[in-house]
Amino acid sequence: MDWTAFDLSLRLALLTVLLLLPLGVQIGRWLAHAAIPGKGFIEALFALPLVLPPTVLGYYMLVGFGAASPLGRLWEALFGRGLVFTFEGLAVASVIANLPFAIQPVQRAFEAIPHEVREAAKVSGLSPLQAFWRIDLPLAWAGVATAAVLTFAHTLGEFGVVLMVGGAIPGETRTVSVAIYDRVQSFDNAAAAQMSFVLLAVSLLALGLTSALSARVGRRAA
Repeated sequence: MDWTAFDLSLRLALLTVLLLLPLGVQIGRWLAHAAIPGKGFIEALFALPLVLPPTVLGYYMLVGFGAASPLGRLWEALFGRGLVFTFEGLAVASVIANLPFAIQPVQRAFEAIPHEVREAAKVSGLSPLQAFWRIDLPLAWAGVATAAVLTFAHTLGEFGVVLMVGGAIPGETRTVSVAIYDRVQSFDNAAAAQMSFVLLAVSLLALGLTSALSARVGRRAA
């Protein structure tokens, strides 16, 4: 078991959840309540990482984060090193790749809140911020938790985007999924099987939690 790669994957997954979940909650809530032209296109844009091949998404990120790009030049000017093939670059790429996993469950949870409840909050004199903290967020917690679980599990197992943007630098960008690939390439099937089993167990646990939380949202909506 490559514990260094596993530790890096855990740190990347936790950081992605911490960075993306607040953004996902705000975007998901806005999409749930917004009635604007082109809303379907905006939803499709956020869902794009679901249908794009990871290598294609990773390629565009590699170009967008590179030293010749505006973002790459700005990052290097601010922090003294490039964004590509670094842990920071992996974190930014992971946030983008996980947008649909963080937004869609939250959006569905906010959509399940009855309109009458939100109207009652307004009539009670609650400000939009108070209504969010006291009404919306407690009722949508199952969707928020689902988003966190899916984002964590997907980040832990992501391969294509990670390999394109980060490469396989030990201790820096070599995640457990890349380590599995390297083990297979070197015919170390025992180590590859061990690490694959860990990811399989995490994925099954994430699916179980997601299913249970989704059922709670469905029962409340009914």
